[in-house]
Amino acid sequence: MTILVVGGAGYIGSHMVKMLLGRGYGVTTLDNLSTGYRDAVLGGEFIHGDLADRTLLDKVFSEHRIDGVMHFASFIQVGESVQNPAKYYENNVVNTLNLLNAMVAHDVKRFIFSSSAAVYGEPIRVPIDETHPKNPINPYGRSKWIVEQILADYDRAHALKSVCLRYFNAAGADPDGQLGERHEPETHLIPLVLQAASGRRESVQVFGRDYDTPDGTCIRDYVHVTDLCEAHLLAMDRLLKGGSSAAFNLGNGNGFSVQEMIDTACKVTDKDIQVNDAPRREGDPARLVADATLARKELSWNPCYDELETIVRHAWQWEIAGSR
Repeated sequence: MTILVVGGAGYIGSHMVKMLLGRGYGVTTLDNLSTGYRDAVLGGEFIHGDLADRTLLDKVFSEHRIDGVMHFASFIQVGESVQNPAKYYENNVVNTLNLLNAMVAHDVKRFIFSSSAAVYGEPIRVPIDETHPKNPINPYGRSKWIVEQILADYDRAHALKSVCLRYFNAAGADPDGQLGERHEPETHLIPLVLQAASGRRESVQVFGRDYDTPDGTCIRDYVHVTDLCEAHLLAMDRLLKGGSSAAFNLGNGNGFSVQEMIDTACKVTDKDIQVNDAPRREGDPARLVADATLARKELSWNPCYDELETIVRHAWQWEIAGSR
């Protein structure tokens, strides 16, 4: 089986490429390297190109026997999506349509989509399961929800089967230390905290300490990047076996507060981390925690790295030895 990994030079995509190769899949990676890194693709064939290039997409599917597609090539910064919605709709929606149309033209019927908990918007209940209303509150979340609806239409019209995986907070790094987060700019909490621990930045900010949580800081659900990739493999296996289209939450079901994260980082790194308090950010819910029961039941997904200390330790290993 050969899988086309779109965005395979990025954070999650590169971990996915490594796992696919390790499980014996053929892998072709397509990435424009706008946010990814060529040296993060550890094997298989690499094609430098953009989903906006329809001619290239036709060439890729014409010249390669592709059994399924995994799509990681989305822009992900919520704040930027508010400031520049066109960028997000053009890449996350229009370019995904280009990819889907190329798949339909070349009779490729299996698609795994990196979606997001952002499709739910402000939670009306926690933990959040898949039946929770979809009411995204920013262009990033709306772009993901639009694609999910397009995929339902393409299933009906073209029998293109898909699994949408709604990540909560992707975190951690390759346990072997070969890969990790390399975002510019970095916006994710764990690498920001660890960069403060390593001295690559002076401090980390905590946005609000007056939430209705035990320690007053926001609670989030962190899921290890390797466990995310395992879910992608299980989802592709579902489709390869003739399974129906579906959407699943991916999270541990355990919430950890910002302060718990900082305390854990101090323990793992044995460093004092400078913390600066800041006002709340607009749109930050007090709690975002997944109910991933459906993924566990339907995909037989069982996260291996669900302890916060393990997630932070793997990320720290990358920060001190593998980050560029």
